[in-house]
Amino acid sequence: MYNTSFVKKILLALIVVSLYSCDKDFNAVGDGLIADDHFGLEAQDYNVLAFNQEVTPIQSNNLAVNALGIFDNPLFGTTTANFVTQVGLVSYAPTIGESPVVESVVLTIPYFVKDKTTDAEGNSTYKLDSIYGGQGSDYKLKLSVYESKMQMRNSYFSGGSQLPQFYYTSQNNDFFTIANKDVLLNDGAAVENEQFFFDSKEIVTKTVDADNKETVTRVAPQMTLNLNKQFFQDKILNAVASKLSTEDLFQEYFRGLYFMVEKSGTSPANMALMDFSKGVITIKYKAKTASTTDDANATEDKQILVNLKGVTATSTASFLQDAKNADYQSAVANRNDKDGDERLYLKGGQGSLAIIKLFDQTDVLSYDANGDVKDGANGVPDQLDEIRKNVTLKNWKVNEANLVFYIDADKMANTKEPMRVYLSDMTNNTVLADFSTDDSTFGGLIVLDSNKKGKTYKVRITSHIRNLIKDATLKNVNLGLTVSLSSAATFAVPNVLELKNETISQAPRTSVMSPLGTVLYGGKASAGDKRLKLQIYYTKPN
Repeated sequence: MYNTSFVKKILLALIVVSLYSCDKDFNAVGDGLIADDHFGLEAQDYNVLAFNQEVTPIQSNNLAVNALGIFDNPLFGTTTANFVTQVGLVSYAPTIGESPVVESVVLTIPYFVKDKTTDAEGNSTYKLDSIYGGQGSDYKLKLSVYESKMQMRNSYFSGGSQLPQFYYTSQNNDFFTIANKDVLLNDGAAVENEQFFFDSKEIVTKTVDADNKETVTRVAPQMTLNLNKQFFQDKILNAVASKLSTEDLFQEYFRGLYFMVEKSGTSPANMALMDFSKGVITIKYKAKTASTTDDANATEDKQILVNLKGVTATSTASFLQDAKNADYQSAVANRNDKDGDERLYLKGGQGSLAIIKLFDQTDVLSYDANGDVKDGANGVPDQLDEIRKNVTLKNWKVNEANLVFYIDADKMANTKEPMRVYLSDMTNNTVLADFSTDDSTFGGLIVLDSNKKGKTYKVRITSHIRNLIKDATLKNVNLGLTVSLSSAATFAVPNVLELKNETISQAPRTSVMSPLGTVLYGGKASAGDKRLKLQIYYTKPN
């Protein structure tokens, strides 16, 4: 039988050894940059150069969500968002049946829902999410859905090489010009086209079976459009069988749907973010029954489902057309990349971002044990050089480093604010070390004041700063700050034919998806106590 006291002692010894080993390894990796309990915590601020950068037409194929509508932003201007998608049969080579006759064609795409309450009778009331510019029947759009005639390819050949095919936010006219505008597909009631709005009502359907039993079906709010029956009779039910046999042949034959929005009279407009990949076209029809029957004209009910997506990497694209307000246009057109800008204008979509430069990026010095500049290191010491010296000689330790961006509350008073900003390495088009280590502590979420209005955004860049301090050969990269729908880390490519300069070569895709914008204070002294600064918290030996 084991001695309990002895076992406890052994376990305690193992835990102590384990903790010692972990602490030793952790501090070795940190290379003297991790704080110990006997140090005092002190904060120090450093200047930051930040300026505006316009985002030219940018890659928009296969975003996770897509905008549809018109958003009148009082600070940034008006954005019109159209959309194109490939379509695909749920099941290829379908057996359609003899003498098919279409009964109905209905397109459904679910909306994002924020709140839902249900009463005692099971009736639900919803509030839609991701709607910009107002909700309800007062906010109308003219919505037109046409057959797209542009085949969206995954790649193309140039000079003997196969290259990826991109589609850009600026290509609306390319698709509009050749779309089949002879047939308006959403030709139902006016509320489905000329006076369309994003309806938050629960969809309730009642059916009665042969035994007179009623069934009630309840569906969350969704776009519901009755489509032109004759078009789908000809395009699907009367199609040559080979056209419906495989995905490749089908997408060559039926190249997709193009969604276009315009103002509906004098009604104020709005915009929604939607997951079009969840859209389905349900074609219900009757065909002569295949079973033996005395009635030669007997029919059976059948249906074919068409998904609003393909399997290629280019099956959807967003088209964004901006009419900028004067102040915003001036801010991005007259940026000051030498001294920095007083205000930083961030806008999603084909919008703008801020370039952030930490320290002087031209000279890199390193010091020997006596505090003298090493041989071969030329230049004037900058803030980063001084930090390296203090860490090396004075044993300062970096506990935390943050960039804190103050929101210009006056300018944003009447404008919906983005809930998140995102900081990335714009030199290499990749994430920062802090994001890779733990994106949950990376930050970027909005901080609200007592009036529930945005006050600041804070982004933690501790690992990024530690790496710059430890390795004098590490390149001090440009950072890019964008609005963001999420913390996703993929990047989109600008249209090189329209790229106005080489400051950026890519931008985060999560920014391309966002219709919102914000105005932040830059790093100039005129911003006072709201000036953008790099905050580094040190522990210094007593």
